[in-house]
Parts: sequence; C-alpha cells; structure tokens
Amino acid sequence: MTSSRVRRRWQLSTALVAAPVAVLSVFRAVPAAWPTPVVQLVAFTPWLVFPAAASLLLALPSRRSWAVLPAAGLLAVQLLWLFPPDRLLDRRGEPGPGQGDPSPGTAELKIMSLNTRLGEADAEAIVRLVRENGIGLLALQELSPALERRLDAAGLATLLPHRASNPLNGAEGSGVYAARPLLPLDTLEGTAFSIPTLSLDLDAGGRPARVAVTNVHVHAPVEGQAASWRSDLAALGGLAARQGNLLLLGDFNATFDHSEFREFLDGGPAGPDTAGGLVDVGVAARARFVPTWPKDGQPLPGVVIDHIVTSPHVRSSGYSVQAVPGTDHAAVLATLSVPAGG
Repeated sequence: MTSSRVRRRWQLSTALVAAPVAVLSVFRAVPAAWPTPVVQLVAFTPWLVFPAAASLLLALPSRRSWAVLPAAGLLAVQLLWLFPPDRLLDRRGEPGPGQGDPSPGTAELKIMSLNTRLGEADAEAIVRLVRENGIGLLALQELSPALERRLDAAGLATLLPHRASNPLNGAEGSGVYAARPLLPLDTLEGTAFSIPTLSLDLDAGGRPARVAVTNVHVHAPVEGQAASWRSDLAALGGLAARQGNLLLLGDFNATFDHSEFREFLDGGPAGPDTAGGLVDVGVAARARFVPTWPKDGQPLPGVVIDHIVTSPHVRSSGYSVQAVPGTDHAAVLATLSVPAGG
C-alpha cells in the first residue's frame, strides 16, 4: 500500500470522526431555539472532547495542515467549553468558589439537593447523607406524601426540624428542610412546577446573614415541552436580579452547554451588567464530568442537570455528587460561606 493511500485513509478516518463533532458544536455554539432532539443532544457536549481528541490523533499521521489544524481547533473549542475561564472565576474576578474555612463575618451552610424521582428515593439513604454530612438545608424535588412520611420515620424531622413542603403525587411536589426557621417569600409565576423562594436567617459570628433559597424544578425538554422548558429557565433568570445572598438549587433539567441555562446565569435578557450574574458551583468546581443524571443504569453518558447556583459573593467549597438508591438523579452537596447581610 503506497504512503499516499495510507495518508488518504488517515484523512478519511479523521473526517468521519470529526464531522459529527463539528455538527454538534455548531448547535452548541449558536444560541437558537433548537428543536427538542437538538436540545437533548447538546446536553452531552462535554463528552465530545474525546472524539475531538481522537480526530486530532488520526489527523497527525497525514501530515497535512488542512487536516491537522481544523482537528486541533475543534479540540481546543471543546476544552474551552469544558473549562470556561470566565466561569472558573466569580464575578469579582477571584478564583472559583472559595476553599477552606469561612472567613470572619460569614455563616457556614451545608446544603443538599435531590430529585427523588416521583418520591421513590430511599428515605434512609437521604437521611443518612444529611446526618453524615451535617446538612443544614435540604431541598427535594418530586416529593410525595409517602416519601415525606418515610423521611420523618427515618429521623429527618429531628435533624432538620423546620420545613416548607408541599408533597404531592407525581412530579409537582417539593420540600425544603432546614436546621433554622424558614420564611416563605414568594413563588415564581408561570412555571410548569411550583418554584418557591424562602428566606433563611443564619448567624455570621453574631451578625445576621440572610439568604433567599429557591427550590428549582424546571420542566424537562421532552417532545412537545421545549417551549415550556425555555419559559421556565427565562423566568428563573429574573431571580438573578434580586438583591442580597441568593441560593438556587435543584433539578434545572439543563446543562451549562445550553445557551438558555447560561443566559439564566447571566440574569436573563437584562444581562450581568444589570443583574450581577450567578455562579454555578459545579462548573466553578471543575466538576462537569461528574454527572448527576442518569443514575439508574440507562445506557447513556451522564450529564449535569442538577445544580447549585449562588450569587457571586456567596463562596463555596466541598462540592460533591452522591448516588441515592431509588432515583435516577444524584444528590448534589456543597458548603456555602454566606456573608453577613442579605
């Protein structure tokens, strides 16, 4: 076999691997109202880094710049999306969510969120995670009356005696449980599921630290529901304009690769200059390859659709993802340092 024929085969292999990556990259790069199948495919963008790397390796033996350079550029784009420099800094230009002990004038709050899959999650496992991790705030989505009873029987009410819950059969139930009192603020209007916001007062070294907690459940972008999904995320963007310490956690049914989710982080159409912007704790912790769904054995590469999102002056550390039997979602946990005020 001649060397030219070998090179052509390498070039063809490169093209076959790179072409689908390039097509999906266009969908990721262009912020359009893509149809549901495209929205679902874009969620898996982080995994494109592997075929992009393979296309570069296949292009190298060809020794043709017109094959190597596009493959290298395609890989560079995937790495840029995977580790976005601006999202690894908070809005003050400081590194990521902070690490270590809370600084003076802040209150430490350990949090956890979980979509319980229609209330089928293992209550004992949930309570065990709360106990072992010293959780002071727990947000549950798809909370059923039966699950809440199982949680109480497992001892949740002792660990987190304050609650604002609305358990319902189906996907609409939700609940927030805390070690300190919760006060209702409001509920987002026009969303598919109830998205309540509550006020939680903490002690920041003798000074009050108040945080507005929103338990998020966005409708999934399934066939016929993409418009509702976009509408929910757009409505959430308005919450970024609130003043003070903000915490939004739950099942967003969106990944960082969706332009709709990034727009939400930037405060909706008003943009960060007006709203101040929000920080995705998982992205800032470089955990985009730590999936939160699916966790029930589905033959899919995992994606991050469950998020912890804060205002930029709320620092965080200890981000982790924990499997819970009975649900296809993982629990997401983090420790926040909430500044006094709010």
